Amino acid sequence: MAQHGGPQQRIFSPLRTALHRFAFILLIFSAFGLMLLGKADTVLIERIRAASADLVSPIMSIVSRPAASIDEFTDKLYNLAHLYEENERLRRENRQLLAWQQAARNLSHENNRLRDLAQYTTPPSLNLVTSRVIADMGGAYAHSLMISAGSRDGVIKGQAVIADEGLVGRIAEAGYQASRVLLITDINSRVPVIVENSRDRAFVSGDNTNRPLLTFLTADASVAPGDRILTSGHGGAFPPGIPVGIVSSVSENAVRIAPLFHRHQLEYLRVANYGLHGILSEQRIRQSLSPKNPAATNLAPEIPAGVGVVPDDSEIQAGQANTSEQTQEGDRP
Repeated sequence: MAQHGGPQQRIFSPLRTALHRFAFILLIFSAFGLMLLGKADTVLIERIRAASADLVSPIMSIVSRPAASIDEFTDKLYNLAHLYEENERLRRENRQLLAWQQAARNLSHENNRLRDLAQYTTPPSLNLVTSRVIADMGGAYAHSLMISAGSRDGVIKGQAVIADEGLVGRIAEAGYQASRVLLITDINSRVPVIVENSRDRAFVSGDNTNRPLLTFLTADASVAPGDRILTSGHGGAFPPGIPVGIVSSVSENAVRIAPLFHRHQLEYLRVANYGLHGILSEQRIRQSLSPKNPAATNLAPEIPAGVGVVPDDSEIQAGQANTSEQTQEGDRP
């Protein structure tokens, strides 16, 4: 065998050895040549790269199909294995939802029956007017804002002004295009409120600071820091339940609350029309201002101001005159 392959081995062995020796050098020169060609003609290299990708993509697609098929098959097996558990979970949730639906129907029917028995009066519909704060008219002696909504938008004096957090104040003056908002921190503001936990009644009285006072509390009132303060609805100015603030400090001399809004961060406010007219209704005001009931010349002794909408002096005089005439007619034989 050595003699049979001897001449061929002697011929190809040096060539194979030379190829092995110069293969690495050839690869290096080929790499440098491709780099120089890429610098010289980038368009040609991009075309070659795109053509190579087109040629290789079918092969890669064929190679990747078995792997994708295996993944899809394993996903189906997993879903089939957990299909029973998924169906059981959905059935439990469906039974719970049906039970809640039946409970909601029973409560709704009971609520309607109790309202009918108690002759419950449905509260008036709420109308909101959203406006932008256009000026901060307050200072050291007054806390008020100017908003871009007036009588043309349905805004009238005494309406509540609220933000996303809670009560901000009330409309003190309503013009045609703009209105002035008296904040609850102003010294002229008095809002009847109630302590949420103890249900004690009081007034939020502004004193031109960022922490208004909680006044007219009873001696046995239970108030602690952190209690929420809500409107009580007394006086007919605001409906009950509007958040006003949180008790910030309790001392022997004063109880202060922290309003839920930040004055210098107010940008958009909502004027809420709850269908309320404050202390004096519009009908009484019309009657008192009618020619049959002229306004009296003497003012009333004192009417508590700040309980919601504060009437003007003319309204107080007219209301007092109407009351005095009715009293005189009742005393006559």
